[in-house]
Amino acid sequence: MRARAAHYGRGPAGGKQMVGRNDPCWCGSGAKYKKCHYSSDQAQGGPPAAATATTGGKPVKTPEEMEGMRRAGAFNGELMDFIRPYVKPGINTEEINKLVHQYTLDHGHKPATLGYHGFPKSLCTSINNVVCHGIPSPGDVLKEGDIVNLDLTTIVDGYYGDSSETYFVGEVSAEARKVTEVAARGLLLGIEAVRPGHTLRHIAEAIQPYVESQGCSVVRDYTGHGIGRVFHEKGFSVMHHVTREAGRFVLRPGMTFTIEPMVNLGDWRVTTDKDDGWTVRTRDGSLSAQFEHTVMVTQDGVEVLTMTPSQRAAGQRLIVAGLELA
Repeated sequence: MRARAAHYGRGPAGGKQMVGRNDPCWCGSGAKYKKCHYSSDQAQGGPPAAATATTGGKPVKTPEEMEGMRRAGAFNGELMDFIRPYVKPGINTEEINKLVHQYTLDHGHKPATLGYHGFPKSLCTSINNVVCHGIPSPGDVLKEGDIVNLDLTTIVDGYYGDSSETYFVGEVSAEARKVTEVAARGLLLGIEAVRPGHTLRHIAEAIQPYVESQGCSVVRDYTGHGIGRVFHEKGFSVMHHVTREAGRFVLRPGMTFTIEPMVNLGDWRVTTDKDDGWTVRTRDGSLSAQFEHTVMVTQDGVEVLTMTPSQRAAGQRLIVAGLELA
């Protein structure tokens, strides 16, 4: 379940954050601040919002919190592998919901979406032109040719893991394969852009041009998000389209967040169902696909926390049936 788009401030409670000239630079380079980003920051009016972030609700996690996030991500990936064989023609999305719910409880964990701001189910199931937040229902029976996104968020010992995949239901059309592949590749490109010293804008710059070069569009109303002991960390929205604000949010080792581009075959604009208040669809009725991982910034790059056991065994960050994602 993704957050709505947000913007960024400079520091806690709206104030500027302080970094000493002789302190290690916030970018994670290991150099002193005065030898690294000091000059460029002064030209911008001070260090960025994430520059001195620590723990206690801030984006950078302690070693203990990082291990908690690894456990949460590992179970979330396990759950995705568990549900995969059930996604086939004839099953309804309420049956999928019950399977996900029970597996999570049987392992001593909690489904995060159940009751979240009133959401009634234990995962989101988004079919064809549904972009996100689809509500499982006995009446939504998967049929040959559908594509469906399963968005799983789980709570393990107080930490959140969040991932999603778009599945083919039997044989699908060329258009369905295209939008699914573009969404999958977009996520992989976004992950590759994560490293200390890069900004959130680097992620968007990796995703949006690629998606648009394929004749598709990136949804702008919903974003990825910081994640940890809370589902959506405040002030930490991961845009998948390029914005100026994202260029001031610098990535540091220990930050954990989701990357989850929503890709439409047609226009990027969306509408929200007025009756249930949750289901988001493409405005023009075109197909939509999405993939998501929870990632952690490391000292030299990125760790994908929600890789499934089958993905790890294959040495791949995504496995999409019938698609080659080198």
